[in-house]
Amino acid sequence: MPRYDIVVFGATSFVGRLVCRHLLARHGAQGELRWAMAARSRERLEAVRAELGPDAAAVPLVMADSGDEVSLGAMVGATRVVLSTVGPYALYGSLLVRLCAEQGVDYCDLTGEVPWMARMLAAHGDTAARSGARIVHCAGFDSVPSDVGVHVLQREAATRLGAPCTRVGMRLKAASGAFSGGTVASLLNVLREARADDETRALLADPYALCPREGRPSTEQPEVGLTARDALSGGWIAPFIMGAINTRVVHRSHALRAHAWGADFRYDEAVMTGGGVRGWMGAAGMGAGLGGFMAALSVPPTRWLLERFVLPAPGEGPSPEAQERGFFDIRLFGLTADDASLQLRVTGDRDPGYGSTCKMIGEVAVALADGIGEYPGGGFFTPSVALGDALVERLEAHAGMTFEVID
Repeated sequence: MPRYDIVVFGATSFVGRLVCRHLLARHGAQGELRWAMAARSRERLEAVRAELGPDAAAVPLVMADSGDEVSLGAMVGATRVVLSTVGPYALYGSLLVRLCAEQGVDYCDLTGEVPWMARMLAAHGDTAARSGARIVHCAGFDSVPSDVGVHVLQREAATRLGAPCTRVGMRLKAASGAFSGGTVASLLNVLREARADDETRALLADPYALCPREGRPSTEQPEVGLTARDALSGGWIAPFIMGAINTRVVHRSHALRAHAWGADFRYDEAVMTGGGVRGWMGAAGMGAGLGGFMAALSVPPTRWLLERFVLPAPGEGPSPEAQERGFFDIRLFGLTADDASLQLRVTGDRDPGYGSTCKMIGEVAVALADGIGEYPGGGFFTPSVALGDALVERLEAHAGMTFEVID
């Protein structure tokens, strides 16, 4: 029997510390849930455990290095679930995913690196299916609100409208929070890969990049321009920087559900900026800013300046007060083939990249450890497909999230 239910790998990272704080508050150090903190430095682990306070004194510490197969293998063999915050995952996560897939150990992470996820799926998907390991990427703000939100919307559409929504748009209505340093590092690594490899660039442009090749839909997906009038929300919209990740995850969920929402299902994401001239100006400014930001990241001199003086580094993050002041408010607009409509509001009570993300992945890991789920066997799953309505209940009960149909 495994010694632990969950090992938090990367417990000394900024988000890792927040995840540990959440697990400690929810389950204590020696409760029914047996969990441990893992990283490569005992000294740093002991410092983090001390920061968590006297209640954390009994939390076990595990030493493991992302590049050392022996220590990683021992860590994986000692637990039912590995929760990893060690990114960029393309640099530090591949060996760990392979070991989890081989040993039949469940795994979840915070990656938004689509090319890396595609590589892991191709390399280890069959192994995980045979061993029973459930590999769940994107278990934070990327892409739980989008993925689980569409799951809830489609469940409600079946009940209220008698048919699935074949057209869904996720719209970020409002949010307050800071960019995660780990997210920035992962984005920069993806851009480096894209510059060096034509195949990676093609993968990033493919909305079905994470879907099985057999039976892959040919439906052309909507693209949000730098400024656009939105037929779903009725106002102006601008691109959402995380949309390129979340859309791929939602399409994988659809594929794993045997395209239950229809072969012509279409999905996109954007930021709402309002109506009228003010809404247009907001969309134009946001679109121009995002375009300029991405262009600056693509050019080595300006990228260096942004990394050096503007962007947060991995390990940095907002104060606890700033995390508590943060929030997000997302709207999902759905239309059936007969143009019946449904709207869902998804909210979070902390800043998206830190305060909310740590609770989301914490609840995903605990649900995996509890053995719940709606999809039999092992493999590479999205959060909604792996855990279904049980995850919705836990997010609402313990992660400060709400999923509410708006009449």
